[in-house]
Amino acid sequence: MEKMLLKMARQLNAMDEASLMALWNKYMQRVQNFDASREWEEATIALSLIQAVRGKNQLFNTKWEEREALKSFPEEPRRDDLRPWRRMPDEKKGEKTSEKPRAKVHQFRPLA
Repeated sequence: MEKMLLKMARQLNAMDEASLMALWNKYMQRVQNFDASREWEEATIALSLIQAVRGKNQLFNTKWEEREALKSFPEEPRRDDLRPWRRMPDEKKGEKTSEKPRAKVHQFRPLA
């Protein structure tokens, strides 16, 4: 089953999005006119496949633009993104750091 799905995905991916979108209205109208038939089910699947290709292409374009933007403006790695063993120590050895004040916990008292 997985091989069949991947084969269908390859074939669908090879199709032109504009040609698929030309069929979108046809299948949308068919799906909107519900009847409990095999043809309606197949039209629904065809419409879903067309929408899947469109969604894949939109995601592809978005990710491509993000990657190109990163190439143009390389971002310095943030300290949080580095692996723990690559982090630079906050303090030099032998130096004492000032303690941060501790939070106070107040007891809850209902209003009278």
